[in-house]
Amino acid sequence: MKSSVFTSESVSEGHPDKVCDQISDAILDACLAQDQESRVACEVLATTACVIVAGEITTTARLDIEAIVREVVKDVGYDRSEEGFAYQDLAVVNLITTQSPDICLGVSAQTSRWGQQGAGDQGMMFGYACTETPSLMPAPIMWAHQLLRRASALRKSGVVMLRPDAKSQVTVRYEGEQPVHIDAVVISHQHEEEVGHDELEEFLRSQVIAPVLGETGLYDEHTTVYINPTGRFVIGGPVGDTGLTGRKIIVDTYGGMGRHGGGAFSGKDPSKVDRSSAYMARHVAKSLVSAGLCTRCEVQLSYAIGVPFPISVRVDTFGTAREDEKVLERLVTDSFDLSPAGIIDELDLRRPIYRSSMNYGHFGRDGVSWEAAKPL
Repeated sequence: MKSSVFTSESVSEGHPDKVCDQISDAILDACLAQDQESRVACEVLATTACVIVAGEITTTARLDIEAIVREVVKDVGYDRSEEGFAYQDLAVVNLITTQSPDICLGVSAQTSRWGQQGAGDQGMMFGYACTETPSLMPAPIMWAHQLLRRASALRKSGVVMLRPDAKSQVTVRYEGEQPVHIDAVVISHQHEEEVGHDELEEFLRSQVIAPVLGETGLYDEHTTVYINPTGRFVIGGPVGDTGLTGRKIIVDTYGGMGRHGGGAFSGKDPSKVDRSSAYMARHVAKSLVSAGLCTRCEVQLSYAIGVPFPISVRVDTFGTAREDEKVLERLVTDSFDLSPAGIIDELDLRRPIYRSSMNYGHFGRDGVSWEAAKPL
């Protein structure tokens, strides 16, 4: 069998791009909580002492954008004025406008040429599933997420040496399609200035890496570990690096193991197929793998703006299918409503669920509709 390695990364909720993703999705949730038909495309930029909110929103909801921004930043843990980015001192710039009437014309069922809700944009979306982990996610990205989830839980429980910004990376060796060893682990974690490198490294090795990866049976003395390779990570968050909504699309999906169509998720209401169709593609791929029809699956869906059905459906099982892939494609089109309106209804996406389900990946998590495999 072929021996190979694959690496995936994750970032914490304090990473500057993820701060922006959370603000975008918090604004989306606030809209949907009051108006389920809200059309939202919200983009955020965060830098030293400033957050800029822009995009197109059409809604009957009454929003306090500044209050939402401050609440998110406070919840993430940026609360120290002396660090240059704190919820109580931010300048919040609101540049939001309304959705283009030309886009609305094709998306709304009442005005669509087809008489049904159309896709909010053109594009292709991918979903992926495999049997490497119980969640049917690739192992490298799931373990990278779990490392930072663990570190975040410790920080929020009162471990004072840790600050909000962090990144992780896991390299897994495969024999064929089977993970056989964790070759390398990287954690770069923001910390208090007075904490020395040796103290931080010992803590992250013993309290984060060993508890998370020790359970895999693939982490051992031959695994190379890098903790804060520069030697210091005190300046973090949007002070250290400007953040933007939608820059962590591979972290949000499959860590590079599956293809990506290029569209980001956060800040977009479910009429935007960038988000809703990607969720459905994951739902379909997971359902096929859960049904035992294959052990590895990638689903591609594509759409044209204003058109109320997919213009292509593709299933790739990488040679692991029990049936011909054309048979599986027919099964998919017969079993799932892949229209933009059908996706929204089947996955119940007009709810304020987005900020709570977007840190540490949108997939492979409990409690969201697209992760519930459909019996086939």
